[in-house]
Amino acid sequence: MITSGHLLSINDLTRDGAFEVLDTARELSRITDGAIKKLPTLRGRTVVNLFFEDSTRTRLSFEAAAKRLSADVINFSAKGSSVSKGESLKDTAQTLEAMGAELVIVRHGSSGAAARLAQSGWIKSHVVNAGDGMHEHPTQALLDAYTIREHFPEHDRDFTGLRIGIVGDILHSRVARSNALLLTSLGAQVVLIAPPTLIPIGVSSWPVEISYDLDAEIESLDAIMMLRVQSERMNDAFFPSEREYARGYGLGAERVNAMKERAIIMHPGPMNRGLEISASSADSERSVILEQVSNGVLVRMAVLYLLMGGTAIPTEGVLV
Repeated sequence: MITSGHLLSINDLTRDGAFEVLDTARELSRITDGAIKKLPTLRGRTVVNLFFEDSTRTRLSFEAAAKRLSADVINFSAKGSSVSKGESLKDTAQTLEAMGAELVIVRHGSSGAAARLAQSGWIKSHVVNAGDGMHEHPTQALLDAYTIREHFPEHDRDFTGLRIGIVGDILHSRVARSNALLLTSLGAQVVLIAPPTLIPIGVSSWPVEISYDLDAEIESLDAIMMLRVQSERMNDAFFPSEREYARGYGLGAERVNAMKERAIIMHPGPMNRGLEISASSADSERSVILEQVSNGVLVRMAVLYLLMGGTAIPTEGVLV
């Protein structure tokens, strides 16, 4: 179980706890690939998607996960809501809990917002962090670990020996932080690859290597995770031009050809095709980007199931 009752950070999970989530997701995959497409485990329970930032993949993934477990889902978007009239996070969350919410999935532009909601005593619901500012995005890291594990079955219980490259806008990426924490805790070697201007202050405390040269690292990587350049968070020039960035840190055909035979290409989405990744690389046989999307639903099902203490996962039965 996720003992804290919330999933706010990868640090909320022990190594065994992380594998419990991955194992549960695998079991759910085995079941839902068969005759059972929807499970009754959370029937009558209510989950809220509380999103203060735009999202497509994450919001829809959590919604699909909850519905596949038969939970009722309330989708909240700050746009067009009372938030635009000045309603606070506290009041919004308490209003939704009064409507029956038992678990709140929150995405917010401020780092620490999910933790504030969970630890303030404002609500009694479980809280899952779906991305808070430039802090963390724990379920993205879990689905990435699940994807890597499925492609390297010899590392099923230990990622030691795998070298994972996270490339691009590390500075503004909550995905990079969560992946660095999780993958290293599972035994992988993680290297952050970016121009110096896109490496965050304090990264020396992270359990990772730092490189400024993608070409020097590409042949050693078992998985390469390309990050979107988050121009909407940039108030200054972090590199000379998009063309220069793509030349130094974009994943094009030449770099793909230099990768290990079994190496995989990952991206949390959305992609800037032609900037951090070429169209041919995104659509190549090495790409597992769409698998990440599919796996995200399974991993989020596992998180909801473990947090909400659903009934036993049925191994056989009928559609519900």
